[in-house]
Amino acid sequence: MDHLLSLQGAEGYWVFDLEADVTIPSEYILLQRFLGRAIKPELGESIGRYIRRRQNPDGAWPLYADGFSDISTTVKAYFALKLLGDPPDAPHMAKARQLVLSLGGASRVNVFTRIALALFGQIPWRTTPAMPAEIMLLPKWFFFHLQKVSYWSRTVIVPLLILYAKKPVCPLEAEEGVRELFLSPPDSLHDIDGFVPGRLRKNLFVLLDRMLKRIDRFLPTTKREKAIRLAERWIIERMQGEGGIGGIFPAMANAVMALKVLGYPDQHPDFVRGIKAVDDLLRSRGDESFCQPCLSPVWDTCLCLSAVLEAGLSQEHPAVDDAVRWLLEQQIHARGDWADRAPTLEPGGFAFQFENAFYPDVDDTAKALIALFRSGIFRKGRKTEQIAKAVNWVLGMQCLDGGWGAFDIDNHYLYLNDIPFADHGALLDPSTSDVTGRSVEMLSMLGYQGDFPPIARAVKFLRREQEASGAWYGRWGVNYIYGTWSVLMALRQAGEDMSQAYIRKAVDWLASRQNPDGGWGESCRTYHAPSLAENVDSTASQTAWALLALLAGGGENSPEVQRGIGYLLGTQNEKGGWDEALYTGTGFPRVFYLRYHGYSQYFPLWALGAYRRIREGGNTLQDEEKLAKPPNLPLPARK
Repeated sequence: MDHLLSLQGAEGYWVFDLEADVTIPSEYILLQRFLGRAIKPELGESIGRYIRRRQNPDGAWPLYADGFSDISTTVKAYFALKLLGDPPDAPHMAKARQLVLSLGGASRVNVFTRIALALFGQIPWRTTPAMPAEIMLLPKWFFFHLQKVSYWSRTVIVPLLILYAKKPVCPLEAEEGVRELFLSPPDSLHDIDGFVPGRLRKNLFVLLDRMLKRIDRFLPTTKREKAIRLAERWIIERMQGEGGIGGIFPAMANAVMALKVLGYPDQHPDFVRGIKAVDDLLRSRGDESFCQPCLSPVWDTCLCLSAVLEAGLSQEHPAVDDAVRWLLEQQIHARGDWADRAPTLEPGGFAFQFENAFYPDVDDTAKALIALFRSGIFRKGRKTEQIAKAVNWVLGMQCLDGGWGAFDIDNHYLYLNDIPFADHGALLDPSTSDVTGRSVEMLSMLGYQGDFPPIARAVKFLRREQEASGAWYGRWGVNYIYGTWSVLMALRQAGEDMSQAYIRKAVDWLASRQNPDGGWGESCRTYHAPSLAENVDSTASQTAWALLALLAGGGENSPEVQRGIGYLLGTQNEKGGWDEALYTGTGFPRVFYLRYHGYSQYFPLWALGAYRRIREGGNTLQDEEKLAKPPNLPLPARK
């Protein structure tokens, strides 16, 4: 706890490094070249070291530590290193090139890598999926509309529509390009997205894509210009703050490129602010530098506050007061994109980043409320009206299936994952077990009972979502351990009988996944197939999730919990934290993973604290703070 408290910022928040794969720092290098910004030599050298050191022995780069080699990641890393000056005949570059060619060449990369190559003239724009700017003009009833895709998709797509319409090409010297990564001349490529046997809907979308490309030049220019101006206004409106559009790197990068293509001067306030938001994501560690995909202060602060309180820190401690005050200041009182589906719902949510006013999310809001409850804020009678708005906002974001998505309501248009642009399979934001579990946990802590309609619907959703193994899928963390932890914590708080067969099945599954060293570990590979859930090296964060889940199931005296506690005690480092190199966070299953550097610091402390309180007093702080009677909060109106 001393170690964690020492990392708290002066303003009251915690924020840890957030690391993805090498595509983000590689894209940072490509972005600077596209914008004509010179990278300082020392920064270029340190980013280059970061990229090189994460290359697999076979020459490729993976999506996560100890992961499969990925052709798209490898092409971007190779391209970025060439722009930094790495010669193509250097051993690491030759190995990467050989790997790419052995996998079919750079024409096999995903859509976003194709777009990056098109921006630099390495592949024709016609090879990218059709995304006409007129998408901005489509009616809501149409099969595709911006409100039918997730927040992250909207913020990435709208700037891309401008780039698609203008089809810019950043010129490179011949020796800077990557044409050597193609098996055939890239200029001869046409329709890369092919038909798939037995996939009628996907094939219809591929056919539509080809038709749109053929008629694109015949579309009225007046409509296109109107759509471009609408996209421009949409972007500018969402990048007025310091946090950048959507608070995520891909959207920020696309936005500043779009403004550049539209002729915005480098001194324009919106352009300057957009560039600063990107540069604020840079981090340096030792002789390496990398670009983060986004910042996570609200999430980190919620979890750190819960951990130190569970571990015994007094609610009156100045660190708690500072964190509570900072968290309350982060509440969002403006309407965002979510209001399209709930126009009468009052705002009140929390975002993930320092600033992302258009896109609060249910997960951070629920976790913020849980942390605030633990701080004794209700017992002290503080900010109850402000808290009520947040609770009502979460209630209003519940989907019709009984679950909760992260940022949107009923974002279940799964057929859109078959369009060629969505080859990443992450276009949407449907209800998930982990976010639903968090919402149930929060409402139950308030004192709402299992027969409260939102909780009753949510529990039914969770029971439907349970896997045959007994586990729950983890959408935002790796993977079944994360999902099962989220749900069991919720069911315990909701007053479910923890001896029920379906709950015991989940507990037994967790117990069966324990490693011989007493810890738990699960690889990102499980997103490719549940059968790949074989035990891997234990991690501190996943061990903590498993322990918290088993404690929720009443297993504090079980041998599995005893061994798990022993694992955490035996692996604590000299500073008081835990070391963890593996990725246990999820951005988008199968395509984008995250290493939260804070997970190995606060989750183990939380698990140890919960275990000690149960053994000594019979309850966790979460149980003690649970309100016996729910506050008088009117249910929100829903469209």
